[in-house]
Amino acid sequence: MTADLKLGINVGYWQRDPDDQTETVLAAERLGYDAVFTAEAYGSDAFTPLAWYAARTSRIRLGTAVAQLSARTPAATAMQALTLDALSGGRVILGVGASGPQVVEGWYGVPFPKPLARTREYIDIMRRIWRREEPVTAPGPHYPLPYPGGAGLGKPLKSIVHPVRPEIPVYLGAEGPKNIALAAEVAQGWLPLFVDPAQIDALFGASLTGRPDDFEIAATVTTIVTDDLPAALEFAKIPLAFYIGGMGAKDRNFHLDLIGRLGFADDAARVQELFLDGRRAEAISAVPDALADAISLLGPLDRIRERLTLWRDSPVTTLLFAGVRDEPTLRALRDLVRG
Repeated sequence: MTADLKLGINVGYWQRDPDDQTETVLAAERLGYDAVFTAEAYGSDAFTPLAWYAARTSRIRLGTAVAQLSARTPAATAMQALTLDALSGGRVILGVGASGPQVVEGWYGVPFPKPLARTREYIDIMRRIWRREEPVTAPGPHYPLPYPGGAGLGKPLKSIVHPVRPEIPVYLGAEGPKNIALAAEVAQGWLPLFVDPAQIDALFGASLTGRPDDFEIAATVTTIVTDDLPAALEFAKIPLAFYIGGMGAKDRNFHLDLIGRLGFADDAARVQELFLDGRRAEAISAVPDALADAISLLGPLDRIRERLTLWRDSPVTTLLFAGVRDEPTLRALRDLVRG
């Protein structure tokens, strides 16, 4: 159980012009929200919008949920993080994740296998770069430094920039038990997606055993404040159908696997089938109401107040509201949580 939930917002991907959520971020900062997170898939990157918001704020922390490992080498991600951390006065939370084989191999053109080992190596290299204790070397096998082939002229290097913090918090986006266990072992936090607070302990308690006392669990939660609960449920189903059906290969989709663990395996299989068949409206409708409701905060404020009890009784430490843009709603949600 979490005594005091922290609050943040997840503004997601930048997808269209204009999609500037500066006013939302500024409102969240005025209201005392802890952090704003951005995302990336195979369009906009996570760091550029975050830098845009960083330049317009002074206190709110700045997180990526998540920066994809295969999009950049460990050194490149470490450089972006340390640069933004310096420019923002030490406000960065670096959320990273392995993504899936469809995106990694289809978009970035690099191999996907051994994501857990790659993640461990990746985080270790970034931390050694930030600490600047010595020129960085790494034995590999995934990210060897210096590179053992090529011209044969690579040499160990040390960042020419002194980071403002030798330790930038690293959170791991993870959905499977082994990846969550890795987060508890090597990261400062876990960024769950599509998580039912009532099932976290049952499904992932063993994976989280041994995590540090200050380990953060920052859950992105689709949040819609409205008197029209059926309409809110339909809206909350849209990203679920997309991730179940379209964010992964037919035979290897980590989001589909997660929904199965939550108790909706047959429903998820049907959603995927409809989505891949091009019947997207039917796929959205096929997402069970119970699933959309369990992982979201939907309906009138009184109903959301009641459902917040589930999150307080879970190990989640931060709620990242997704889908909320206006200051009055952000204020109302803040008051519910603090009340």
